[in-house]
Amino acid sequence: MSVNSRSSQEKAAETPFDRSGLGQASRIVVKVGSALLTRLGAGLEMAQIEMLCDQIAGLARGQREVILVSSGAVAEGCARLGWAQRPETVHELQAAAAVGQMGLAQAWESSLGRHALSTAMVMLTHEDLADRQRYLNARATLTQLISLGVIPVINENDTVATEEIRFGDNDTLAAMVANLVEADLLIILTDVEGLMDGDPQTHVDVKRISQAAAADTRLDGFVGASAGALGRGGMVTKLRAARLAARSGAHTVIAHGRTDQVLPQIVEGRDVGTLLTAQELPLTARKRWIAGHLRPRGTLKVDAGAARALVDQGVSLLAVGLLAVEGEFRRGDVVRCEAPDGRTIAQGLSNYDSAETRRLIGVRSEDFPRHLEMVGEPELVHRDNLAVLV
Repeated sequence: MSVNSRSSQEKAAETPFDRSGLGQASRIVVKVGSALLTRLGAGLEMAQIEMLCDQIAGLARGQREVILVSSGAVAEGCARLGWAQRPETVHELQAAAAVGQMGLAQAWESSLGRHALSTAMVMLTHEDLADRQRYLNARATLTQLISLGVIPVINENDTVATEEIRFGDNDTLAAMVANLVEADLLIILTDVEGLMDGDPQTHVDVKRISQAAAADTRLDGFVGASAGALGRGGMVTKLRAARLAARSGAHTVIAHGRTDQVLPQIVEGRDVGTLLTAQELPLTARKRWIAGHLRPRGTLKVDAGAARALVDQGVSLLAVGLLAVEGEFRRGDVVRCEAPDGRTIAQGLSNYDSAETRRLIGVRSEDFPRHLEMVGEPELVHRDNLAVLV
């Protein structure tokens, strides 16, 4: 079914996206979940990896650039260590990731090598993409690898990540990578057909949603928070990832990875999985980096007038519209802008630290010298450093 057809839910978009347009995607991020790559408790499933590599090689022969985001390191490590369940402590997870990463890298390298394709393992943490210089370095490295015809295999660096800096799931990582490399299409391969219009564990008559706008809030009612024993994701994280990817103009398809020739079918525009379309124009690279921050350092609560001006007019944030400041941050840190109803409407780079910003609540720009010893910009956040999120 499609949420664009009127059934138990209303239309999600007035004009359905023509799936044949996916054939124009030249740079594709493919995320593969643990459930597809591993046999529960028995390590990597090489036959499945080789089947996916056959399809990836076909895309590469068609002059498409493919970036892989692969789960499976922790699951493979658990199998090698003889652990039947995913551990709970950070240090056990790090140990499992360190052990499993060896097998995961070898599996992709050998399988893609059968097609004379070179690979490169790239490990990332949230801090790599939160820091502007490291973000640019990661972007430059991936761009160079792609230009050399190498297929990057990306995974979260669980070996060194802590609870504070880990992405939390490779769906989010894949979306951030799609933003990073300006991909046209994000494909999330999982062990379900796509996004369903109900909970399949409690309803027998649920149907697959064929297509919807990623930003459609009706979709929130169709997802659950469950995750597999060896994975961290769920449909909630996949929907969140699609919305993050949409900020840079990338469409997302969520599909069952064991569907016959699933990758070729998707790029050929077949009705496979759930297509979540990006309906906004791509952001500039700088604003994409700002919008992609998952952990802003602080929150600027603004009044209704400032919220409307930010969203509708794309103006800078002025202190006169500021109601409150939360968190501790420095000049240049990313902060979120929150409307009176609690919605995060924008993120941007603060021109002042948190202590200075608190002294400027409700102050007109021309009166800044009365409240600060050193006055910088007349705006709290300049529009060039502000990404609207709604």
